Amino acid sequence: MSKEFSAYYRSPIGALKIVGSPDGIAEISFVDDIQLSAEMPACLRDCVRQLDEYFNGARKEFSVKLDLRGTEFQKRVWRELLNIPFGATTSYLNVANSLGDRKSIRAVGRANGQNPIVILVPCHRVIGSDGSLTGYGGGLWRKEWLLNFEGSRQQTGLFDLQYSVADAKR
Repeated sequence: MSKEFSAYYRSPIGALKIVGSPDGIAEISFVDDIQLSAEMPACLRDCVRQLDEYFNGARKEFSVKLDLRGTEFQKRVWRELLNIPFGATTSYLNVANSLGDRKSIRAVGRANGQNPIVILVPCHRVIGSDGSLTGYGGGLWRKEWLLNFEGSRQQTGLFDLQYSVADAKR
């Protein structure tokens, strides 16, 4: 494992702490305080640039290398979340079905809630089967803001909001 570095980013929805190494980004989390540093670590610059582009409306997909850390199941869930396109949502049930086990819906919810890389691994795009906003580690107001920002909440009906990851693989 390479030496880790951290940086802070001021987003429109609060401060983010970015942790990574040459192996990839391992964490992006909401924090209360920003600790300014004199220099941006080289391995985090591209992530900061892409976050700037995202929040400025110029980026819909991220291409930074990720260093996913968790159980094998969690990593499967997080990789599945990467398939949800900008401006779309899916349900916990759809993610469970995409993983091949509809009974794993609660485990999918737990893994989604433990996602250590917010925004880049778009756990905010997972909603309840009834279209409700459920759970978000950064607060439901941030989830709603992100979905509105991406245009997902401007749809009119539940089925317009839903995106089936399984359908995208066909």
